[in-house]
Amino acid sequence: MAEVRWTQQSIEDIENIAAYISKDSKKYAVIQVQEFFEAATILESYPRAGRIVPEVGDKNIRELIIGSYRLIYRAKDLELIEILTVYHSRRILKPRTIKRRG
Repeated sequence: MAEVRWTQQSIEDIENIAAYISKDSKKYAVIQVQEFFEAATILESYPRAGRIVPEVGDKNIRELIIGSYRLIYRAKDLELIEILTVYHSRRILKPRTIKRRG
């Protein structure tokens, strides 16, 4: 079973997303945050569950799609998963953004 670690950047991303959603609905902000954390638990048992991030092309940088968001993580090995960022799918993802965050 792999350990899932959240980077400071990924926590900040989730806080920003929750703050934005809560302007319209605190209830849905809470639900969205729960979905992020629940999705990450899948990685404990299946570290390579996500697809390779196309913009990066590194087999260790993967993503889970959660609604309109991309939970991007690094599978350092089958024992350690680092959540790098949570990114809205409509935003353009530049590969260097991932490299800086990881």
